[in-house]
Amino acid sequence: MLSPRRDFLKLVAVGGATAAGAGLFSGKSAAARTAGGAGTRASPDFKKIKGLAFDAYGTLYDVHSVIELAEQLFPGQGTALSNVWRLKQLQYTWQRSLMGRYADFWKVTEDGLVFATNSLNLKLDSSKRTQLMDAYLSLKTFPDVPAGLKELSTAGYKLAILSNGSPRMLQEVTKNAGLNQVFAHLISVDEIKIYKPSPRVYELASRKLGTPPEATGFVSSNSWDGAGAASFGLATFWINRGNQPADELGFPANRVVTKLTDLLPLLTAAT
Repeated sequence: MLSPRRDFLKLVAVGGATAAGAGLFSGKSAAARTAGGAGTRASPDFKKIKGLAFDAYGTLYDVHSVIELAEQLFPGQGTALSNVWRLKQLQYTWQRSLMGRYADFWKVTEDGLVFATNSLNLKLDSSKRTQLMDAYLSLKTFPDVPAGLKELSTAGYKLAILSNGSPRMLQEVTKNAGLNQVFAHLISVDEIKIYKPSPRVYELASRKLGTPPEATGFVSSNSWDGAGAASFGLATFWINRGNQPADELGFPANRVVTKLTDLLPLLTAAT
């Protein structure tokens, strides 16, 4: 039986993740300006990497850790609710970006929850809505995350989160996970009012970390997210915990690992 996360990843693959690669988000990538496309993309020099930006939701924090609460509130529907909620949350970020109608990630997440409960014919009263939304502020980390981040920080890499999450959401979930001392920056798309995979988002990582694109790495468990970062010109590392196929967007990850603790050995092997 597939895990809830693998079930969800299959849903994303079928349910419209390719909308993220439609090429309709505003701005041009650094890669497009300098290389002209994936076919002529240069391999990054890992020895130059000084800063690493991490996706938050699904990479550091397990969005499906809400299943336990969802199951308590809606017996027998916890996994289905979590999967539909996450899928719609992502779809709304892409759709709002294409429409030019930004709303912050808290609003998008709440709208996704309302859709998910409606689609499953579940009654979402104000108490249940509050409980489920608040759960997003205390998501569990994946088991490999604390050790992996500590190793990278100790090795001298400057670390940041680069996320669709609103500033308050990122601050709360990072504090509750005990990781607030690890990151130099918690970077939210709220600053520019557009969601991933707009190249404007990935430019924030380089600018906030104070490292040029060629010295900036991006780490995500979402293949399409890594493709967006690679299209901009960042070195990309895909944490493929679910053994999923890569999205066909023309910009595969520079390296694929199965857990965050694999990253430091990979980087140090290049030095």
